Amino acid sequence: MQEEQLKLIVEQFDIQGEVTSVKPLGAGHINDSYKVMTESPATPDYVMQRINHYIFRNVDALQDNIRRVTDHIRGKLAAAGVADVENRVLRLAPAKNGKLYHRDTDGNYWRILYFIPDSHSYDEGITPELALYAGRAFGDFQAMLADLPGDPLVETIPNFHNMESRLATFRQAVKDNKAGRLARTQYMVDELENRAGEMCKAERLHREGVLPKRINHCDTKVNNVLFDTNNQVLCVVDLDTVMPGYVLSDFGDFMRTGANTGKEDDPDLDRISIDMKIFEAYTKGYLEKAKSFLLPVEIENLAFGAKLLTYMQTVRFFADYLDGDLYYKIHSPEHNWQRTVAQFKLLQSMEENFSEMCRIVKEAAK
Repeated sequence: MQEEQLKLIVEQFDIQGEVTSVKPLGAGHINDSYKVMTESPATPDYVMQRINHYIFRNVDALQDNIRRVTDHIRGKLAAAGVADVENRVLRLAPAKNGKLYHRDTDGNYWRILYFIPDSHSYDEGITPELALYAGRAFGDFQAMLADLPGDPLVETIPNFHNMESRLATFRQAVKDNKAGRLARTQYMVDELENRAGEMCKAERLHREGVLPKRINHCDTKVNNVLFDTNNQVLCVVDLDTVMPGYVLSDFGDFMRTGANTGKEDDPDLDRISIDMKIFEAYTKGYLEKAKSFLLPVEIENLAFGAKLLTYMQTVRFFADYLDGDLYYKIHSPEHNWQRTVAQFKLLQSMEENFSEMCRIVKEAAK
């Protein structure tokens, strides 16, 4: 889209200052993002995003979720006397029609957030120190939202971390075998089915009334934490998937991505294992902030959450491979299979280290 067209969209929002430029920002996989620059240093800059409404189908609910979450966090920070509150939580700019988004004539949905200056994030090179800070950030995020009033947030992607639902999709992919790839990968089906009963534990505990759903981030990667110039945490970002879930899922998703010594699709399986130093540092930071509101059953299952989310992603990659690569972008015909076996190798490493992982959680929860 041309810059002049983007400026016309910006004009639909209630913002301060004269806009000088609208340029692409980052390389997000879901939404298209743009940096909106204003002329005066006295007026804020902004981030404009085109919301992927094929993934987030209820844009009204999506934006209302974000409004409720950010307003509640802002109130908590102000009550605690935190300085510079507006740089410690995301802030939406309303459209001139009063909504929290603008829908253009092509049916695209747009939103604008205030840009947080002098901030940065990390995409790679996670150290134990960085993992500790990230753990504190996501633990604090959940803790502040533990008493969010009103109705539950809307599930912006229904059944996103529901293992039973993911297995149902996987089993249909096995049955259909659309891409004709099942015969040579049957062993992986067997491996995953052998673990399926254990991996549905969270849903069973929830039905029994034992494991609660809380407000989760549902994408707890380190690049969703903003840091200031002194490497101190500013805030958690990318709130599209903030919705009800199990805390063990959020904990596990960080471990799946941040504590892998290899890459998510690493072709060299010998490089892949669970980094126990990262695991320990994140666990310490997370429980430092979150143990005050967690139930014993949640703490007891945090280490299991790491296995669960890694297993879930193995299932998702494998199902897409069997379906003919319809969901994930691939760089080669076997890319989803490469992802599958790499994730499974990480799962095996977690299984081998599970006793130590449980010990670390127990120690950090004291």
